[in-house]
Amino acid sequence: MIIEQSPVPTGTTTLYVGALTLDVLLGDVHSLKQKRGVVRPLVAELRRRFPGVAVAETGHLDLHRRAEIGVAVVSATHRNATEVLEECERLVAGRPEVELLSARQRLFTEEE
Repeated sequence: MIIEQSPVPTGTTTLYVGALTLDVLLGDVHSLKQKRGVVRPLVAELRRRFPGVAVAETGHLDLHRRAEIGVAVVSATHRNATEVLEECERLVAGRPEVELLSARQRLFTEEE
């Protein structure tokens, strides 16, 4: 069996990887179990609303009032990657049970 592959044009496609790190302060939370009850639905909501992104709790795992949430997206355009990350940030900032302390966006290309 012979499988033919179409030639891939070189140097015409740029790939963008966007990363967003959100540092959030949780409201009335007094244990790691309560923290899970706030963070897991937030991560699930991001995944549901933005199916093309990867989302995970990435830091402050042993602190019950803080959480770091990481979001990543791959896109063919700089604009789309940035827009998706900004929408994710707005969703988290609009949640009443958390306070967004900081948000850091990074964009990487194939050269980096």
